[in-house]
Amino acid sequence: MTQMNADEKSNADSRDPQTYAIIGAAMAVHGQLGSGFLESVYQEALAVEFEIAHVPFRREVPIEIRYQDRVLGCKYKADFVCYDSIIVELKAVDRLDTVRQAQVINYLKATGLNRALLLNFGASRLEYKRLVLNYNQRPSASSADETKNNSTNGR
Repeated sequence: MTQMNADEKSNADSRDPQTYAIIGAAMAVHGQLGSGFLESVYQEALAVEFEIAHVPFRREVPIEIRYQDRVLGCKYKADFVCYDSIIVELKAVDRLDTVRQAQVINYLKATGLNRALLLNFGASRLEYKRLVLNYNQRPSASSADETKNNSTNGR
């Protein structure tokens, strides 16, 4: 299982129309509201914008966490799942960081979905990250080396 940042691909012809529609809706919300509100305000406004743009969505979708074939009692909630296949997580912070990206990657792992958008309304311009989790590729040798080094460093 490997993770890649889909924004690194800049070929306009390979744009995913679904994530493109979601980002467009988020840009409309940020353009009207700007930054400075709580995340819940952006979530409600984005739901309205999704309806206007005919983007199918579910809000506050529970995510089960499994361990040893058991469902754990702790639950997460994705802000949105759009098109029944894309997790959309909202933030209203100064800037996106790796901790927030890791949260979304864990949502992908827990759900088995492979596409997500991390949207930040807290900056002066909308920030977004497209995240794709590929379950079919083997990790590269460098990834395996990093995993090995990280496990030996933790001793």
